Amino acid sequence: MSRQPLEVADIFRDFGPAWRREHAGHISLGQLKVMSAIERCRSAALGGHVLHCESCDRTQIAYNSCRNRHCNKCQGSVAKRWLEARQTDLLPVEYYHVVFTLPAPIRDIAYQNKSVIYNLLFQTAAQTLLIIAADPKHLGARIGVTMVLHTWSSNLTHHPHVHCIVPGGGLSPDGQRWISCKPGFFLPVKVLSRLFRRLFLEQLTRAHQSGQLQFFGQHQQLADPDTFAEFIHPLRKLDWYLYAKPPFHGPKAVLTYLSRYTHRVAIANSRLISQHDHGITGLNNEFDTKP
Repeated sequence: MSRQPLEVADIFRDFGPAWRREHAGHISLGQLKVMSAIERCRSAALGGHVLHCESCDRTQIAYNSCRNRHCNKCQGSVAKRWLEARQTDLLPVEYYHVVFTLPAPIRDIAYQNKSVIYNLLFQTAAQTLLIIAADPKHLGARIGVTMVLHTWSSNLTHHPHVHCIVPGGGLSPDGQRWISCKPGFFLPVKVLSRLFRRLFLEQLTRAHQSGQLQFFGQHQQLADPDTFAEFIHPLRKLDWYLYAKPPFHGPKAVLTYLSRYTHRVAIANSRLISQHDHGITGLNNEFDTKP
């Protein structure tokens, strides 16, 4: 008889109690609720309902789902609805896939300031697209954009970046006509990258000056204004990575790709391979379960 597939819920049930005791006082109420929901999801703890087929006289018990947005078993139908809603928004024009990525030094402090820096990433990426698109030297139009935040890479390292699906054109300033970009070319990548860099660093500096940023561990010294200014100075000269190309298989394909991330957690059950005394083995990763 083959072994049942390993699930995140199994790991939480086996190792969660010891981990919570070891980290008592450092876990938020919200995190505790998420762990509890995942452990109880689709189990007798949440109750269930009985399905009976009159044709074959078969009876099946189905346990209720937790519906927590962090649960890796409860987001499939939500992601499908999101995809269907976004597809109805698509216009009969060419679309472009634009990705804004933060450099490694910013990613390091973003991990300690997720809410502030993720918000800045969204705001400055949107500003960059709107400003350059509105410039008559480039497009001279008011554009729209669908944006989705990703916070990890394929190997589960912290890698915040924003995916944007942008129509290849927009409304004229008076709103009376459609202005299309050149076929196969949206906006100049270098111009977008430099403006994004300037806007983000300006907003990041303001956030530091207003006391919105917090620093811990090896980054504690960045709380000092002069030290922080020295930290971001080299970033003004770096080339910030920005991707801008037409979607290879069309906008619907990119939306489908993004829908897998809008309602999905990083560690899916499918990534788990085995559970042993020293930890958990998964695809491309090994997770320590010791408290």
